[in-house]
Amino acid sequence: MPQPFTTLVSAAELQALQAAGTPCVLLDCGFDLADAEAGARAYAEGHLPGALYARLDRDLSGAKTGRNGRHPLPERTTFAATAGCWGVAPGVQVVAYDAMGGPYAARAWWLLRWLGHAEVAVLDGGTAAWRQAGGNLSSVAATPQPRPPYPATAPAMPTVDADTLQAGLDRLRILDARAGERYRGEVEPLDPVAGHIPGATLRFFKDNLGSDGRFKPAAALRAEFEALLAGAGAGQVVQQCGSGVTACHNLLAMAHAGLGVSTLYPGSWSEWCSDPARPVARGA
Repeated sequence: MPQPFTTLVSAAELQALQAAGTPCVLLDCGFDLADAEAGARAYAEGHLPGALYARLDRDLSGAKTGRNGRHPLPERTTFAATAGCWGVAPGVQVVAYDAMGGPYAARAWWLLRWLGHAEVAVLDGGTAAWRQAGGNLSSVAATPQPRPPYPATAPAMPTVDADTLQAGLDRLRILDARAGERYRGEVEPLDPVAGHIPGATLRFFKDNLGSDGRFKPAAALRAEFEALLAGAGAGQVVQQCGSGVTACHNLLAMAHAGLGVSTLYPGSWSEWCSDPARPVARGA
């Protein structure tokens, strides 16, 4: 049996797995925050053969209350059932992908790791890399091979809530995955308040990618994150963004770089700024 992929998998490696007959669950995670139906339309037009569609605001998020962010985590039992419906079971390789550089695929990666499923990776370069490797696309909706709900263990990926984060602002290293103009509070297209969590450092998730749309080499990522973290270990690092999605891209990049598992603040800025009592910083 080939070794499982647990962070990234190349298109050539995925094709080799398929040629060897290795059971794989493929998840198309395409989404657009500005057009919630765009991902489903793109899936219908063409996706990796056999891939199931995993929609961010339905399959990869839970119910919103107005105070828990735009894409709160699903209940673990609910997501365990969703994973089972996709055919995910212990030992089954899962490959998630999108056509946007990997943020939505990284959310699926994080959620499955959160359940305790180790054999999950993001397709490096997404749909474009698949096509460049000679892979074709299909417009035929895949039929899942459902299994029982995933036998989730205790949460395997750490999270932090807003109150705990606020109490630890002086000792935690916070990385903000949003674009620089949103971090600095110059614009805010999605949330009612502009700015960032005091003390947070900017790490735009797209900085994890090279000009070819693939993740930078592990050594390069390691050097860049180590420079940002200034000696802080993964256990001191909190990843956040607008709603807990693109933060998973930085989590994935750090894990791929061999820097360990950092902590996700699921509510991120959309939850943080919903309480006017929480402090807000602006500028660089």
